[in-house]
Amino acid sequence: MTIQRKQLFALSPTEVGSLISLGPAESCEFFHDPSMKSSHEGQVKKSLSITPLGSDNGYFVNITVLNNVQKTNERLSVPVTKAEFAVMRTALSFALPHIMGWDQALSTHPQSTSTSASKPRFERPNPASEWDR
Repeated sequence: MTIQRKQLFALSPTEVGSLISLGPAESCEFFHDPSMKSSHEGQVKKSLSITPLGSDNGYFVNITVLNNVQKTNERLSVPVTKAEFAVMRTALSFALPHIMGWDQALSTHPQSTSTSASKPRFERPNPASEWDR
């Protein structure tokens, strides 16, 4: 029988930036209170820390969730290889413009005039052309 444990930890754009710029010997830690600035503040506290495994082998990803309502203290620790962290970094780098809404700012919107409605304002280069160089 396999026990599955899951915790969610939403990262802000600045926190994503800290994570993707992390060097092999660096660590970072984030603290969240999901109910901050409400009457439930302090009932649930979350922390996420990324620490190096040593010898440039990857990182430990640690999540701690202290729930004072349910009187639980969950700790999850997962080793992440250097290659796995590279995949995470790439995925987060791709997601960051979407988190910040830049994809909406650069997306094509229909023009108000009927003659230019079919022509995009911004043309993205074809990714296949990058391989032809």
